[in-house]
Amino acid sequence: MSSINSLSRIEIFIEVARENSFSGAARNLGLTGSAVSKQIQHLEDELKVKLFTRTTRKVSLTEEGAIYFERASFAIDELKEAADVIHELRDTPRGNLKVSIPTSLGTHYLKKPIAEFAKEYPDVTLDVSFDDRMVDITEERFDLVLRIGALQDSSLVARRLAPAPIQVFCSPEYVEQHGQPKTPEDLTSHNVVAYTRNKGAQEWRYQGPDGKEGVVALSSTFKTDFAEMMIEAACQKIGIIICPAIFVKKELKSGELVQILPDYRSYPERNLYAVFPTRQYISTRLRLFIDKIKAFCDDNF
Repeated sequence: MSSINSLSRIEIFIEVARENSFSGAARNLGLTGSAVSKQIQHLEDELKVKLFTRTTRKVSLTEEGAIYFERASFAIDELKEAADVIHELRDTPRGNLKVSIPTSLGTHYLKKPIAEFAKEYPDVTLDVSFDDRMVDITEERFDLVLRIGALQDSSLVARRLAPAPIQVFCSPEYVEQHGQPKTPEDLTSHNVVAYTRNKGAQEWRYQGPDGKEGVVALSSTFKTDFAEMMIEAACQKIGIIICPAIFVKKELKSGELVQILPDYRSYPERNLYAVFPTRQYISTRLRLFIDKIKAFCDDNF
């Protein structure tokens, strides 16, 4: 980047602000730390304000820098989006697509349609993360997050892809040894494996066949933040699990797990959603990816 124009200088500023680091921004941009520092100095000279407070340990935005970052990052995103529109009107879908998907859902079911999409649209650069944590879609700059949950008010856009009821499962051997719960209240005397990423892991809010809602307290000797571990614990007769039915489709088919309390499910209703930032323009690559996943869900969920 021998000749850096004002627009490129602003992009360097945005990267430093997001990383809170000159070296981190330099690494991401393929520049030297001194080159990044020099361009920030040029930008500050142009604007006649100090954009960053620099210490030996930390780089942080000044008040003026924070205002400039908010406006500049929005403007750069708009320019990139405009370029996407032009390219996709003229050409095949291209550009970056950063996606976050729950681990169990991704590893068991969505690997194939994702790989098919990559093969079908080779000009799209995919960055796929399998992760059960609740990512910050804006801060971490994801284009799309697939999540199972109840729809909440948000500044984000959500498209429902498939129903994903959360129900109750255990191994046949567990039922033989400990008896089968007949009502949700019976779960209080059983070991219910706790999924610690769920804030309400110590209780189950449910809806019965008559439409009535209820809540029951749960106890557990086994806790985990990993859905695969929870499922394996149930297969090993450790306890009962409450999870999306799609996560245990294979285990139900093999007989390793059975469904109990089939007339009850978690409430409020859970679905699989495609969640993405609010924008006037949705890129063709994002729309096609969501359509690909939706078609797969229609055939397999």
